[in-house]
Amino acid sequence: MTELNKDKKYIDIAKIISESNSRLLKQLPKFVITLVSKIIRQDEMNRYLRKLSAYSEYGFLLEVIKEFNLKLEIEGKENLPENGKCFFVANHPFGVIDGLVLTFCVCEKYGTLKAIANDGFMFIPQLRPFIAAVNVYGQSPKEYVKALEETYNMDIPITHFPSGEVSRIYNWKVQDREWQKSFITKAIPSQRDIVPIHIGGKNSILFYSIFSLRRLLGIKANIELMLIPREMFNKKNKTIKVKIGKPISYRQFDKSLAHRDWANVVRSKVYELGKN
Repeated sequence: MTELNKDKKYIDIAKIISESNSRLLKQLPKFVITLVSKIIRQDEMNRYLRKLSAYSEYGFLLEVIKEFNLKLEIEGKENLPENGKCFFVANHPFGVIDGLVLTFCVCEKYGTLKAIANDGFMFIPQLRPFIAAVNVYGQSPKEYVKALEETYNMDIPITHFPSGEVSRIYNWKVQDREWQKSFITKAIPSQRDIVPIHIGGKNSILFYSIFSLRRLLGIKANIELMLIPREMFNKKNKTIKVKIGKPISYRQFDKSLAHRDWANVVRSKVYELGKN
């Protein structure tokens, strides 16, 4: 690590808030900002990013997996098609680690990809080349929309979590909510087959308890999301099972079902992989 890099902050909550367009965020007291920084383990994340600053893209993914001592059990690699111009879609059980694992699985095969992901990941320089950014908390700016449209037309793999959010407790079990239809809508004109992938695992009881409590109280703010970095560090030394299903031709998505219904057909196939 260089002398210049030893104190670098890749993630700086105070700076992000000060540069935000949100009047509400800018009114937060300093002690609240400090508390949020501790909850998301800002210092620890920056230490990791400084330590791995010499690595980029695929090498960075490998090093993160080593640093967290993750054991990946991947079944169905033979189902990855030689032509990588597909949507690789998965359930979203964790929030960060599952994104890194999905990116690793696809990048290992094809060497490159674009991941449709929260623009928060743009704060990590090693991941920027992979990211097709979206604003999950509001309307995406025009440059995001334009870049995403260009991505659909590229001959590279695209990874995506169609739920648009981390799994919660729905209907008394941990699962994704209904999937958004955009990957079906875009798969047809861009002629992308869809590869279903199941990632096994859950977050902590605390994460789901806060979600259930704030839902019971009618609180709309997703306050449990502050625990996502904590959940990431909880995955250290864990085994994560990944199951890759057979590609589904984009030609299958005919007018017999609406795109939203086709999206949930694919969702069901992903969860079937988990059962098997």
